[in-house]
Amino acid sequence: MIVCHCTNISDTDIHAAIDWMRASDPYTVITPGKIYHALGKSADCGGCMPLFLDSMRSNDRLEVPMQLRALRSEATQESEYEGRSQSHRIPQQIPAA
Repeated sequence: MIVCHCTNISDTDIHAAIDWMRASDPYTVITPGKIYHALGKSADCGGCMPLFLDSMRSNDRLEVPMQLRALRSEATQESEYEGRSQSHRIPQQIPAA
């Protein structure tokens, strides 16, 4: 089935790219951009993205590697303010009377 008419990408192409990337690096995080790059193409209009993502998600080898799954929860627990103190904000100026 053709997923992207602009660049002529089929669901078979998407699955082959995912399988190839997973075989070459089992710890890589696979994104649509990496799939386009692996196929030697680039996104054009973006109208295919919902179907593109559905095709990606239907692949059993798309899972996030176990070593990377807990990284997000650890990062959000470290600091609510991305490592900055609250005092980084510019104080509101009081208008002159």
